[in-house]
Amino acid sequence: MIVVGGEALIDLVPAAGPPGALLPRPGGGPYNTARALGRLGADVAFCSRVSTDGFGESLLAGLRAAGVDVSLVQRGPEPTTLAVPSLAPDGSASYGFYVEGTADRLFTLPPALPEGVRALALGTCSLVLEPGASAYEALLRRESRRGLLTLLDPNIRPALIADPAGHRARFTDRLLPHTGVLKLSEEDAAWLGGRVGDWLAAGPSAVVLTRGAAGLTVWTREGAEHSAAARPVTVADTIGAGDTVNAALLHRLTAAPGGPVDWPDVLAYAAHAAALTCTRPGAEPPYAAELGAQRPDGGRGPAGGRTPPSCRAERSD
Repeated sequence: MIVVGGEALIDLVPAAGPPGALLPRPGGGPYNTARALGRLGADVAFCSRVSTDGFGESLLAGLRAAGVDVSLVQRGPEPTTLAVPSLAPDGSASYGFYVEGTADRLFTLPPALPEGVRALALGTCSLVLEPGASAYEALLRRESRRGLLTLLDPNIRPALIADPAGHRARFTDRLLPHTGVLKLSEEDAAWLGGRVGDWLAAGPSAVVLTRGAAGLTVWTREGAEHSAAARPVTVADTIGAGDTVNAALLHRLTAAPGGPVDWPDVLAYAAHAAALTCTRPGAEPPYAAELGAQRPDGGRGPAGGRTPPSCRAERSD
């Protein structure tokens, strides 16, 4: 099982219709990652704190529909966090947030993760907003020491970070030493201000950098470097693309634990999955059937996992 920890929120995305109209859609980097893993057919659980309000119920429904285990989700009466993305002409998004007094930031450290958990992924707002940020940090530290594969996506949201220097120090001194795979965007890297060599020396065995239309690159502690080109698609927006990369990386890396990593294959799979996400508005990751030519075991043909609604066979009775 893969456990994804972090926030679940509602994105208020621009809607067709009157100017300024907004459409609520489920979101949050970790939430999107968990849904993407479920759609890819992974055994995945979501670890978070979700509101009991109507938005919270819809968020849980979205997880269940993707086949995500929600038994690790804590609940609370506080409202759901809201994010308002602003889209640039190229489809890239920046965000404003409504986070005061919301349910997800009150996450507390769970006593234990289920038997059989092989990987833990954390990232985004949950690494910033206290007191939950400290609880997620403690979870990362504890599970890393148990030997789990850990993936960290800083997914920097400057509007949420009141103390940039403090957050950079936390990233370098308290998060990286317990991180197995660091995945970040060029924008994240520029904000954090570090270098790949320094990050690898601090703890991770691999650093994966997403570069938008230029694709993805990985550097490993052993000195290897590999890249994969982005797939050309018509971009609706880029919301959730990086989260889909997280899911694809985890899905591929946990498919053959202990064996050598075929990084060109892993990156190509992630680039394919992210490209499909970019073709539709909002964070709508692909299903396994849409990536059928690239199975997690390196074979050809259907990849298993959940089937998109448009591909489900209709009953004749």
